Amino acid sequence: MSEDRSAPGADSSAALDAAARALPAPAPQADPAPQADPAPQADPENATNNANNASQLPTIYDVARVAGLSIASVSRVLNGRHNPRQETRDRVHQAVQELGFVPDGAARALSARMKEVVGVVVRRPRWREDDLFADEDENLQFPDMINRGMEVVAQAHGFDLLIRSVGLDESDPANRIFALARKSDGIILHDRVLSPAELARLARQIPVVTLAGVPTPETVNVHGDNESGMRALARHLIYDHGYRTIGFLAGHEGSPDSLTRGAALAAEAKEAGVTLLQGDGWCGSYQAAASARAIDQLITNGKPLPRAIVCANDQSAIGTMWALAQHGLSVPGDVAVTGFDDIPVARHLHPTLTSVRQRIQDLGATAFETLYSMIGREPGAEGDARGRDISLPTELICRESCGCNPPSQPPRRAEEAR
Repeated sequence: MSEDRSAPGADSSAALDAAARALPAPAPQADPAPQADPAPQADPENATNNANNASQLPTIYDVARVAGLSIASVSRVLNGRHNPRQETRDRVHQAVQELGFVPDGAARALSARMKEVVGVVVRRPRWREDDLFADEDENLQFPDMINRGMEVVAQAHGFDLLIRSVGLDESDPANRIFALARKSDGIILHDRVLSPAELARLARQIPVVTLAGVPTPETVNVHGDNESGMRALARHLIYDHGYRTIGFLAGHEGSPDSLTRGAALAAEAKEAGVTLLQGDGWCGSYQAAASARAIDQLITNGKPLPRAIVCANDQSAIGTMWALAQHGLSVPGDVAVTGFDDIPVARHLHPTLTSVRQRIQDLGATAFETLYSMIGREPGAEGDARGRDISLPTELICRESCGCNPPSQPPRRAEEAR
């Protein structure tokens, strides 16, 4: 549990460092081969042995393994494309020398097939022109911050992002996602936008990383530690504040993030004997507008409100606090409200919003770096990331909306007060 002391956002170097930490360590470089004695004159027996060993000659995959780089990086060095960094060139050339690798055209063919584009699929919320919070549909802070983290790492690798949105109610987004895949070297999916069968089919065609999805043997999933973050929040509300009734305002139906957060909250509530309200009527779909409507409907229908409302994300909390204020209810005096994600605006609300902080840009940076390591690497090869479930840490940030006292402010000097 922390007070709010950090600056908003994460800089580019922090995102790159976090992405690097989340990935497996590069394979160690092989020891330099000892200087061989002058080779003897060839004879028929040696010629036969050489022919038998031809199939064991080093490949571009061996060069990437020894250099601790992706196939894409090795390919660019060998083909002189996009002016790779000197350090990258040195590592590739050292591995080539150690292995005795002789390019046979495979690296050039791989480079020619590379598009140096990664497709990113974002879920688009429902949009209503008459919504008080309609502008949020054009300013999706959480996905935008994730994409910014991707962009930082993509630029470092000479890649571009091709972003496509799919609607929450879109009947068949798979066709558009598969069309995007044909233009990309890999795909990153926000949230669950494909069925398990569709995801498996896509992963057989192109490397895939999911954000807030479910890990599969063919893909990699990257997410924040939802369970630990929500359990810390629940314990704070139950034991530090003594709240005995809590409501959970869920996100998109079927969202793995929302399901995990709700399950963690329910487990803590059950253990403490606390009443938890959830299910029918308790869905905000991760949106301020939908959350405001949900809370307004509960109050209008005479449903009893809990002492604290835990929202699946910060935008839901914004709509919840607005709806409570419209009915003359104060936060946290009448109802405490909390969010999840700790988007930058959370610290500027009144009251300031208690939330669970995710390293949002780091999620995007890690997703891209992981996907980049998969491009050109055979599934199941040494160092292949497929099948991994990468969890980044979360942190409880206590502010005013849960009932905590605001942080003390240093006294202002007389000349500053004028």
